[in-house]
Parts: sequence; structure tokens; C-alpha cells
Amino acid sequence: MTDSKPVIVWFRQDLRLADNPALIAAAKSDNGILPLYILDDINAGEWAGGAASRWWLHHSLLRLQESLDGRLVIRRGDASKVLADVVAESAATAVHWNRCYEPWRIKRDSKIRSALQDAGTSVKSFNGAQLFEPTAVLKGDGSPYKVFTPYYKNGCLQSGLQPRKPAAKPRGLKLLEHDNSLTVEQLELLPMNEWYRGIEVEWTPGELGARQRLTEFINKGLANYQSGRDRPDQRYVSRLSPHLHFGEISPHEVWHAVGAVKGNEEFAANRDSFLSELGWREFSTYSLYHWPELPEQNLQRKFNRFPWRDDAQGLHCWQQGRTGFPIVDAGMRELWQTGFMHNRVRMIVASFLVKNLLLHWRHGAEWFWDTLVDADLANNSASWQWVAGSGRDAAPYFRIFNPVTQGKRFDPNGDYVRHYVPEIADLPNKYLQSPWTAPEDVLSAADIELGRDYPQPLVELKASRERALAAFKSLTPED
Repeated sequence: MTDSKPVIVWFRQDLRLADNPALIAAAKSDNGILPLYILDDINAGEWAGGAASRWWLHHSLLRLQESLDGRLVIRRGDASKVLADVVAESAATAVHWNRCYEPWRIKRDSKIRSALQDAGTSVKSFNGAQLFEPTAVLKGDGSPYKVFTPYYKNGCLQSGLQPRKPAAKPRGLKLLEHDNSLTVEQLELLPMNEWYRGIEVEWTPGELGARQRLTEFINKGLANYQSGRDRPDQRYVSRLSPHLHFGEISPHEVWHAVGAVKGNEEFAANRDSFLSELGWREFSTYSLYHWPELPEQNLQRKFNRFPWRDDAQGLHCWQQGRTGFPIVDAGMRELWQTGFMHNRVRMIVASFLVKNLLLHWRHGAEWFWDTLVDADLANNSASWQWVAGSGRDAAPYFRIFNPVTQGKRFDPNGDYVRHYVPEIADLPNKYLQSPWTAPEDVLSAADIELGRDYPQPLVELKASRERALAAFKSLTPED
């Protein structure tokens, strides 16, 4: 350790050097920088990262460590204690971090700030994760927006707020050495069973991988985004969500990079459609900030009386992609094999769980939390409540996705289903999305016996739809 009294930059969900406000502010000081990462599963509790997230974090930290010339100090434990220890060890004069918005982090960070300041250490926090901070977008009466469209169009775009332009990586960082650090491997983030080998083929975590993904999307996906984003058989979606969650790229960089691309009126519609999806990401965090009960409680209280079923076997079949509905099973298998699921299919499988199976949305949220590389508390919770109809700005409960018609519409050639459900790949398109309707001679020609090679449908669609609508009707009038 040198004699310089450093500024500690506490990396969290901002695992990048470019457009990192906390790092940039520290670089402007005369003192050296001590970069720090803390794996704090103690305060996270039930919201500690799931298996897929931990795989991503492992590789993202490796890339960040390389970017910082091996100077990243890595610790694990209660962040309040760890930070106090590192401040004492290094004689640091200040701690900088970028703000996070999960309720447990807000509570923890507030205590840490007070304790450090009481001990004479300067603390500065910055916005490195949101285009529009949750406290900056409010209605005229000072209350938060409950509906996305007025939030985005009136509260954000028409309010005079503009996402700041991204800043470049600071040059000449004065990074200090510190002897007391774990290695990334010592965090033991990788699962023991090597289930993640399929995920490794799909993703390149880290700041460089994020920027490459953005470039690829702009060059190959953006021009067809508005309609192509609904096609799981094609690669028109950005797949930036895990990079954004871990802060390997800032939303400001994405916003301005996409916004700078010029084109005709049709192209502008595609561009604006994608930017509005960034707006939905913002709205999810905004909702979590203003309604911290979002991950665990129905925001529409009438759903507290909803007659959810208890069906462990049905839940297991859904998790394993063995429901008998090919588009649902393809989505669940894509999730298991790649740590990702196409957004259109996320809506289909979620609707099937909470409406056709009548299982609580929290079952789905918990499974996604463990298996998605982009598992984000705000986005995951808000999305499940949206499908369930229990959120602030949710789809009406009676909007029930028919997995057969959805599959035919958005996977018209069956490429997506055939890739992830290969046991029925030889079925003609006419029967691919509903194998139980195929005549015996067609099934025999494809060498398929339902119940042996592929499951019979877990439920009957019409009957399960009527059951869901009856359950919803029992909630009215509202509490």
C-alpha cells in the first residue's frame, strides 16, 4: 500500500470504466483510487443473486479486474463492516459509489453513509444507472406516476429532462495497490454442476462484450425492431438486458448511441420503439423505488383474495419445459439452456403459469430470478405483476395468451420450437404448435407417441381459460 490516502470507488451494479460517474469524480481528485467490490449476500438476503446471475457476475468481475490492471480489491460479507475495514486499512478520505434502487440496498446504503460520515469520511453518490432518477419524475401534485405512458411521454420526454450524454473512460487512473483482497474465484460464484456450460456459448460478459452487443444490435437488429422484437425465431432484440443490469454499459450510452442513428420515417419508428423499451426499464425501477413492496405484494390489493391453486407437479412441468405446449416448452428450455428467454415468449410462459395453471406469479418470479442472466429485481417483479394483472399499469387479467395461436403467429415456420423441442421437429407446421391435434398417422410418421416422446397437454386451453376468468370475476367489486 502506498502512502497516498485514496478515494475508494465502490463498484456495485456499475462494472465498467466508461461513463461511470463515481469513478470519473474520483479520478478528478488529487488522491489515488482504490477500486473495491463487495459481495454482500448478508444484506441481500433472499435477493442475493441466483445461479445464472452469479455465473455472469463471476465473468464480469474478471473482465473488470483486467480493466483495472489487477487492482480491484474484492471482499465478501456485510458491506457496512467491510467498507469500514477498508477505510481503516487504507486511511481513505472518501468513498464514492453509484446509486442502486432496490429497497434492501437503499436501506443498507443509507446506514453506511451515516456511519462513514459520522466517522469523518466523505461520501458521495451518483446516478450511473438511470436515465431519469425516480425522484425527478413526478406528477404536478408531487405524487409518482402509476401508468407508463404518461410517465414516459409527459413525465420524462416532455418535462425538459434529457438523459445526460455519456462520458468517456477517464484517462490516467491513479490506481493504488492493496494487499488484502480475495480473487474472483474465491467468491465461489460458479455453480458446482457446470450447468452453465450452455450459457457460456451465448454470452460475453464485461464492458467490451456489452459494447460489441450494442454495435451488433444497431447494425443488424434496430432497423427491424418494431415488428421483429416479437419473433423469437429471429435475432432482432438487443439482448442488452444483462449488460445493463450489471452496469457493463450505461443506459445513457445506449440511449444516445441508438438515438444518433439516422434513417427514414420507418427507421425512426423502430428506433423510437426501442427507446420506449428503455423507458419501460426505467419505469420498472421507478415503480420499485416508489412501491418497494413490488417484489412480494400485489400492488392491486384485490388480488390478495385471488384463489391461486397449489400444484407442485404443474409448476415442475412448467419449469422443465414439459407442459405439452411447444411454444411454452421451447421458452422454458431456452431459459435453462441459455439463461435468457425472448421477451414475447416470457409473456406467453408467464400467462400460461398464472392463468392456465392458476399458479401464483411469485412462483414464476422466483424461477426467473434463479435462471435468468438478466434477473433484475425491478424488471422481474414488475413484469410478472404486469402479466398477472396485479401491478399498477398491468395487462388486464382477462388478457390470456393462447400458446397455440401465439406460436403460430410469432414462430410461423416453427424454427424456434424445433430448435428447443427437437423431439417434435418432424411434425408438419400445421400440427407443430398443437401436437395433440395431429392424426395418429402423422404422429407415427414423425415417430412421436404423445405421453412417451412428448407430453400430453397439461391442461385443456378452453377450460383453463374459463377457470381463470371465473377466478378473476370472484374478485369484484374491488376492495
